[in-house]
Amino acid sequence: MAQRRGRPTAQIVLSDEEREVLERWARRPKSAQALALRCRIVLAAAGGATNQEIAAELRCHPTTVGKWRNRFAELGVDGLHDEPRPGKPRTISDDDVGWACQRFCVS
Repeated sequence: MAQRRGRPTAQIVLSDEEREVLERWARRPKSAQALALRCRIVLAAAGGATNQEIAAELRCHPTTVGKWRNRFAELGVDGLHDEPRPGKPRTISDDDVGWACQRFCVS
């Protein structure tokens, strides 16, 4: 048997609860498409597919597959959500934006 080259891939083993959550998020129409893709990646990884196989099936880059496989292995389901973006936090509230749109955008 040939020895694998490169970094070792994280093995994904899902509990029944994790599998149920991931399957629900992957097929729910209201889920963000990025989150749905991440769920499909983890489900395929749990099925034993390689990063290259998953990437070809889901039409994404193998690096993307590796990133979400590792993130799930470290943080679980919570690791699939977007991290906060860098930069200064907003200083205007949603109510103020709504008021401005109502006042200036609608005749």
